[in-house]
Formats: sequence, structure tokens, C-alpha cells
Amino acid sequence: MADRQSSWSASRQRIALLGGGFSTDDDGLLDDWVLARARVPRPKVCFVPTASGDAPAYIEQFRTAYGNRPACEPSVLHLFRRELDDDALRSFLLAQDVIYVGGGNTANLLAVWRIHGVDRLLREAYDHGTLLCGISAGANCWAEGSHTDSFGPLTYLPDGLGLLPGSVCPHYDSEPGRRPSYRAAVAAGRLPLGWAVEDGAAALFTDGVLTEAVTRARGARVYRVEAAGGGALSERALPRRLLGA
Repeated sequence: MADRQSSWSASRQRIALLGGGFSTDDDGLLDDWVLARARVPRPKVCFVPTASGDAPAYIEQFRTAYGNRPACEPSVLHLFRRELDDDALRSFLLAQDVIYVGGGNTANLLAVWRIHGVDRLLREAYDHGTLLCGISAGANCWAEGSHTDSFGPLTYLPDGLGLLPGSVCPHYDSEPGRRPSYRAAVAAGRLPLGWAVEDGAAALFTDGVLTEAVTRARGARVYRVEAAGGGALSERALPRRLLGA
């Protein structure tokens, strides 16, 4: 697959689930991959740190990582110290080529977005070709449901924006209990079939269909997880491309 998909039209709906990036990795490979999937050569990239409560240190990490990249125009959307009225907020978000959502608490993220109307604006941006992406809670939020520690212990959350059919589980290999807990939720029908992302991997969905899986580490994978009937489960590792190879 070419490094930039010039054939994509601006109206294609795209979501990227990230198992890494500027907040966890030093090599920048997943960030480069995200930027190369934007619809323009020098994309406007908006970081949305709502799930962390707009944590200043997290925002500074983003500004450092993306501010040093001449191939993009970075910005940050603050909602805990909101500065834009409704019209300005809509104009700002719809002008972005990439919206990058940070990690934190998925349930709180969704609640804050809904009270500010950001959920509706993200749907509108998605329909107009903005690449939506994120890590951890920023990956969970796009699906119909997700696996989360938003309430303390690991559990299932049958709630999300529903832009991506199915469910999402981040940190599939790195956090104890993630894998068996997510598998149990899908097998029992508490979450729909979905996608499990290991740290270091990423997956791109175009119009709701997986179109690319990549990894910055040879062992990191993306899995398709679905109930197989009778309480059984199917877990399938998907082909992926090694970045930087």
C-alpha cells in the first residue's frame, strides 16, 4: 500500500485505532503513519485531551511532538476551559484534517463531549472526510462499545459514538486482565464482535471496513474477536505491515 492514499476522496469516512504514538513511543512511526493518511499534504491536526481532563502535561507532549513537525498544523481543543462558542467550535472542528483523541477515561470523555455537542460535530467531521484517530480511550470512543477501566475494575462499556461498527479493546497485550475480560464480554454478548489492539499496533478503517493494519514492533498485532456460538470465541490475528522496515 502506498504511503499516501492519493485516490481517497475527501468524503471517505476514516478512523484509526492507535496502540501508541507521541505519548508512549520515541520513534514517531505511528505519528508519521497518521499524518501520511490525512487528506492533504500539510494537515491541520487537532488534539482532543478531554479523557485526561485536559491534562497540561499531556497537551505539552502533543505540542512538542507535533509542533516540531513541519508537515502539519497542530492545535488543541480545550473543553474544561472552553473558549469557543457553538458556532466557532463547529467551524474549528470541521476545519481539521485529523482529530487525534488522547487517552484517559472513556466514560467521562463521552459525557463531556455530549454536554458540549462535540459528539455531533465529530460525526459531521467524519462524514466530511476528517480522519478520526486516538489511543486508549481515544480509540474506544469511536465504536459501539468498548473495554475500559473507566469505572475502576476492567469492564465492558456498551456505549460509544457508534461510528465504527462493533467494539474496541486497547492495551490487549500490556495490561493484566484485558485479554480474558474482553474475550469473556464478547463471548457472552455483552459487547459486539470487535477489534483488539496491542500496544505498538494500529488499524485504519475506511467506510467502516478495515483497510490497513500496521505495527512499529514486530510482535504487536491487531485481532478480530467475535463470538462463535455456544459460548465459544474466535480470535484472529490480522495481517499487518511493519513500519520503518
